[in-house]
Amino acid sequence: MAAMTDSSIAATPRAIRDEMIVFVIMAALLLIVPLTGIYPFFVMQALCFALLACAFNLLIGYGGLLSFGHAMFLGTGGYIAAHALKVWGVPPELGILAGTAGAAALAVATGLVAIRRQGIYFAMITLALSQLLYFIYLQAPFTHGEDGIQGIPQGYLFGFLNLSNSTILYYVVVAVFLFGFLLIFRTINSPFGEVLKAIRENEPRAVSLGYKTDHYKLLAYILSGTLAGLAGALKVFVAQNASLTDVEVSMSGLIVLMTLVGGLGTVFGPVVGAFIIVAMQQYLSGLGQWVTVIQGGVFVACVLTFRRGIIGEIAHYLRRSL
Repeated sequence: MAAMTDSSIAATPRAIRDEMIVFVIMAALLLIVPLTGIYPFFVMQALCFALLACAFNLLIGYGGLLSFGHAMFLGTGGYIAAHALKVWGVPPELGILAGTAGAAALAVATGLVAIRRQGIYFAMITLALSQLLYFIYLQAPFTHGEDGIQGIPQGYLFGFLNLSNSTILYYVVVAVFLFGFLLIFRTINSPFGEVLKAIRENEPRAVSLGYKTDHYKLLAYILSGTLAGLAGALKVFVAQNASLTDVEVSMSGLIVLMTLVGGLGTVFGPVVGAFIIVAMQQYLSGLGQWVTVIQGGVFVACVLTFRRGIIGEIAHYLRRSL
């Protein structure tokens, strides 16, 4: 292999130990949020986007595949879960599973088409597929067009956890986020993850070693899309609606921004990036369209001064894997 990048350090025992320590600290901080007086809705929304950004980072940061269409998985997971909950009357756990399964099926279908191309061609195909799905959802009767699906019942998870209780809902969101995060963490530190990194660094060399790189990239794409759908299904319970906003191309751009601001190819970068971007949307909403301008300014500043992203720069300075 060529010289190791910052993100490839993650395979060493010391790096895994450092990351697990940071994970425990992050989990502890999330668990005590209800005791601190911080607005739980903000944290729940940020965690949904953090899971989405982590799923996207698995694809681009470790697989080297830039997707401009990840919003289609977020929106599909949300729409299917919302429809199942409101129209079919299924319990929350089945609604989440339905939304996640729908996103997984979409990832398989679109992955078989997109994975045949590389670089900018792959990115453009995912963008085109996402836009196609946007117009389908705009016209489909079950999505209710521009009105979206409103008033989604939260129900009782497993029959006894009342999700209309904000504290219970918060801990459920935290549990699902931590599950998704650990799944991604285990993936990137597995033999499968090492092959992904090898493909990212030098795909022709990986091919020469006998790896079927298209199979690995397709599996990474499917896993990334499935977890993005899980984030969309989870977001339905927080926002209690599913709308076209989650499928728009601007949402895909926002996912890229979260990942780059936090740190591409880092474990915790997408989480930090998601919290920063969601905080800007939440607390600067009074500025209207100027929020987009500010986000663009943050992106330019990061590209010029923090090219590794916030966590990437911290990890590089400390010589640690984060």
